Amino acid sequence: MSTATAPTTLNPSIIGQAEKHHTAVLARALAGTTLDEKQWIVLNQALAAGEPVEQSAHIARIAAMTQWARAEVETALNALLAKGLLATAPHGLLAPTDTGKAMVSKVRTESGAIVAAAYGAVPAEDLATAARVLATITARMAQELAHA
Repeated sequence: MSTATAPTTLNPSIIGQAEKHHTAVLARALAGTTLDEKQWIVLNQALAAGEPVEQSAHIARIAAMTQWARAEVETALNALLAKGLLATAPHGLLAPTDTGKAMVSKVRTESGAIVAAAYGAVPAEDLATAARVLATITARMAQELAHA
């Protein structure tokens, strides 16, 4: 019987596996809702902003954050408007509706226990280091993609 050993260094495979597992947790939480991953991210980030957001700025921010085409983000945003999960606020801004806020709460609750258990198994100082490392790698990759 062989025993798997922990990798000695961070690499794309490890990051990819973590991302795939996060996606699986999210997919489980989104099951039974009318949301797909893109719609979830657009809605969740609108709520996370803490105040109404300007539509084109929100689309640009999500597109940059995810590396999705602006048109894909706009399609997701329009679906959220059609479903009544986002609404136009005064001055043409966008804001989550009460239904949208309830949907975010439901998905966060359903995914939260799994995420909390996984992250809770790691010391806080290691999570802080991982956050710094991943933020640095992501920023550098964004720079490289911008120049490619």
